[in-house]
Amino acid sequence: MQDYYRHIAACNPPVDEAFLPWRVGERPVGWVRPAFAAELQRFPEVFRLDATGLALAPGLNGFAARSAALDRVARELANAGVTSPYMGEPYAVTPGGREAALCVIDRAAAAHFGLRTFGQHLNGYVRRADGIHMWLGRRARDRLLFPGALDNMVAGGLPHSLSLEDNLVKECAEEAGVAEALARKAVPVGVVSYKRVAQRGYRRDVLYCYDLELPQDFLPRNTDGEVEEFMLLPLSEVAAIVRETDDFKLNCNLVVIDFLIRHGWLDPRSPGYLDLVLGLRQPLDEA
Repeated sequence: MQDYYRHIAACNPPVDEAFLPWRVGERPVGWVRPAFAAELQRFPEVFRLDATGLALAPGLNGFAARSAALDRVARELANAGVTSPYMGEPYAVTPGGREAALCVIDRAAAAHFGLRTFGQHLNGYVRRADGIHMWLGRRARDRLLFPGALDNMVAGGLPHSLSLEDNLVKECAEEAGVAEALARKAVPVGVVSYKRVAQRGYRRDVLYCYDLELPQDFLPRNTDGEVEEFMLLPLSEVAAIVRETDDFKLNCNLVVIDFLIRHGWLDPRSPGYLDLVLGLRQPLDEA
């Protein structure tokens, strides 16, 4: 069981550097490195930095005004090479869920600001006479993060501008060629969450998870170039890959472990079961 838990530990390592809180009004919405906060001082009309941390300038009131100011900052940071290239995907700046967003900022800047970010991962699976088989994707070799790693059949970020349902339909079509009618049969099964320090900043991620039982003759087809190949494997083989290797993209291990628990592959009699269940859902408020 410790072989499974090591992936949870890898997604939630101890935080060994200092981060400053970032607030909108009195509400904490993120955590930033001191060096990044200093970089933001060249935008005095947008940010205030003092001993208590980073704050959005008090004159910026309302969702639209805040979002417009942060979009200008995100574009300038991307153009200067401080962040990755501008993506045109607005991510929620929120002290809680997506519905509580106080404004938005481009996805390329989200990790630098230590935001609580949201994604969707879908387990595509088939029931056969010998049990459950799961569809996996292999990420294209030109992907910026985890090139060539194994991935869930469908996985992607969740822009604030799209509903959960519409974004899932979009990702299903782009990543695996799943028709809308079939994609809308996906069953929401909960979330996994984790927090870790990455090169770009403090990641505080929430992944909405879905199960989609597929027809036995279904063949996924990638349409956006992000997936190199698909493979259909028995659940026992998928479990062994998670247990014995690091072949999956880091957070996808958590989604598969959650699937193994919910479908009874890992059950309460298994040593360390409770640690796995509790470890999949980390509190995200503190640094």
